[in-house]
Amino acid sequence: MVPDEAVTAAERALEMSGSDPARAAELAREVLRPAAVSGEAATVAHRALALAARELGDLPLAESHLRRAVGIALSAGLRHRAAQARLSLVHVSAELGRPAQALTVAAAAEPYLDPVEVAKLGVHRAVALARLGRYAEAAERCDRAIGLLENDPRFLAGALLNRGLARAFLGEFEAAEADLTRCAEVAGRAGLDHVLALAEGNLPFLAARRGDLPAAFAAYRRAENSLFGFPERLATMRCDLAEALVAAHLPGEARVLLDLAVPELTAAGARGALAEALLLLARAELRTGEPHRALRTAERAGAALAAQGHAVLVPLTTEIVLRARLALGPQDRGLLTELLSCADDLDAAGHAEVSGELRLTAAEVALLVGERAVADGQLERLARGPGLVSRHASALRRELAGDRRGAFTEVRVGLAEVGARTVTAEDPLVRAHAARAGEPLAGFGLTLALRTGRGRTLLAWAERWRAVAGGSGRPLAPGIEELREALGDAVLVEFARNGDELVAVAVAPERVALRRLGSFSAVAEAVVRLRYGLRRAHLRDGSAACVAGEAALLERLLFGPLARIVGDRALVVVPTGALHTLPWPVLPSNSGRRVSVASSAAAWLAGGRGRAVRGGTTGRVVVTAGPGLRHAETEAEMVLARHPGAGRVAALRPEVVAALRGADVAHLAAHGTFCSRSPLLSGIDLEDGRLMAYDLLRLPTPPGLVVLSACDAGMAHAPADGAPLGLAGTFLSLGTRCVVASLVPVRDEETLDLMTVFHELLAAGHCPAQALATANAKTGVAGFVCLGYGDQPVATGREGSATQLDQEPT
Repeated sequence: MVPDEAVTAAERALEMSGSDPARAAELAREVLRPAAVSGEAATVAHRALALAARELGDLPLAESHLRRAVGIALSAGLRHRAAQARLSLVHVSAELGRPAQALTVAAAAEPYLDPVEVAKLGVHRAVALARLGRYAEAAERCDRAIGLLENDPRFLAGALLNRGLARAFLGEFEAAEADLTRCAEVAGRAGLDHVLALAEGNLPFLAARRGDLPAAFAAYRRAENSLFGFPERLATMRCDLAEALVAAHLPGEARVLLDLAVPELTAAGARGALAEALLLLARAELRTGEPHRALRTAERAGAALAAQGHAVLVPLTTEIVLRARLALGPQDRGLLTELLSCADDLDAAGHAEVSGELRLTAAEVALLVGERAVADGQLERLARGPGLVSRHASALRRELAGDRRGAFTEVRVGLAEVGARTVTAEDPLVRAHAARAGEPLAGFGLTLALRTGRGRTLLAWAERWRAVAGGSGRPLAPGIEELREALGDAVLVEFARNGDELVAVAVAPERVALRRLGSFSAVAEAVVRLRYGLRRAHLRDGSAACVAGEAALLERLLFGPLARIVGDRALVVVPTGALHTLPWPVLPSNSGRRVSVASSAAAWLAGGRGRAVRGGTTGRVVVTAGPGLRHAETEAEMVLARHPGAGRVAALRPEVVAALRGADVAHLAAHGTFCSRSPLLSGIDLEDGRLMAYDLLRLPTPPGLVVLSACDAGMAHAPADGAPLGLAGTFLSLGTRCVVASLVPVRDEETLDLMTVFHELLAAGHCPAQALATANAKTGVAGFVCLGYGDQPVATGREGSATQLDQEPT
């Protein structure tokens, strides 16, 4: 190959590297095969090999080829060709975790490039600037470049992509969407399928940053398919979405994505993206209750970021390390010193919000270790600032000064601010997790309430927090007298946590009682053992005596101090934490008892005021049977026979969602799956895939009564009290009055037995809670619970009165 032909072939390989990287690499290797290839041809060929390797996800190989290209060009005196290789090296260096070095490389290249090439350099500079968190500068670099790149679709699409991402981080969502849309159009016309996939792959991130999680998850499913075969690109997309989910207080969902992304980034050698992914993963691990893992991951992330010169993010890793140590070990003056030092570093790096939260933690630690002066100084500093941390600091200062009423006022105002910010979110998952920003303040309010020793006060503050987390927007609680009137002869027991202490308030016709029940951890562990026993029983591989023993233990722990108050009366339970996973009818004294489980006392009252659930011949009953269950068809036919006029629905997602709209009663017999880390992905399996909780979020009029005849379909993850999330919880949050569902696996034939008795009683006019209690007692089938308001027969209705909210003085 003659020199001119070799250069031409190398440049052809360079042009092909974006659309057909495998063929481009093959052609570039052909150029390099002769021993006497010219310096210019070799420089361009190595650059082509680098860009092909970059597209195929091998960043270290791309860097190696680019450095060889720069060296060959400089040896041959080809400064322009060396600058072109450096232009490409800017992007690769940034993705390898050296954004500051990338900017240095860009500065060395710029004097030898023509104006169009400088515009291309700006596109790559934007990547490095974004890695450093300088999003406004990144967007500005792309602004300058776009006008000069109209004739280069590859770089134009890249500029639009980078600017769209920068604008998303800046909160300019409409402009970001416009950039990503135009990027997809340019890439599509030019046949740049990988860039088109990247544009589409960033739509989940953008939707999540906007707070539209249903759209984010739907776009994520599409992006997974379009990025298949590009593991490093797919991993980057997952990290971008995970970052948005962490910002939306969805650490469990983010962790699912990060657990997939980190190994792919490691394999690709994408050290920059990997270090940031590890930082995200550490935060997600800490927030999902795994401080040991968070500590190790944060230390690894900190070392990587420090090695890359990413000083702005290093204090964030230190903050996670310190919080993990707080969760794992004793608190002493040495740790207090480290907390305050890290807070100073966070302020210097521009992370004022994180610094404020850490200073509040430091003040609490100072009080515990006897450093009152240090605590006073930090609290005074925080009280002068904005936001929830300021409210919390002010409340703590008032309590320390003996002004408990003033402390309660600060907590109430702060919770109202949280509610005002979260009430606009349509998605219950977003609301619940966004409300978690107020959880420390709500916890302090509960601590103050517990110190009063009054059940009414504790119930009011527990309900105020549940109202905010559940999306009401205001920290209001139902009045005791209204609650008693609605309960009639029944008793409501609401559980709450104060640190590791479990407490309960019982509202009975004759009194309101507060009881301290002991360690919440002990109760949570007993729930886990009971559920394990029930699962073993489902597999016929366990002892009934073991299950009975754990159930009796839980009854003593939960209801022992309340036994005289509860007696044999009907029961409304408001759980907390792990108690959302307890099948309450399994407890010995609940056999045959009417038990309803609600997210809050206010939610239970609202269910009683909702539209009456019709049944029989007066209402619309829909039934579907999913695949893979031996008795699902028989169960569906049984339900149809018990409710004349009921309609059968094909087990397909569009048909089922359409049938649910406006139905009075829905019975879904299918295999169920609960995703504890990502409750929106929980659902039931139909013929065309899983019907997930997030598929229901835009259902305008859900059924009044939903029967989920599926294993685990009633399970919930409660990121905050008042907001149990899962398939059943989604129905209830949308307005369904009552859901009957299982919290553990139940054998198909046993489910059929239970449901046959249940629907016979339901059709005869029994309310769902009583019908389920009787069916449980007659069949001995354990695991199903009545969630929501199950105290009204489906064939009758009644009007409720307006809610009266308590104004109990504190």
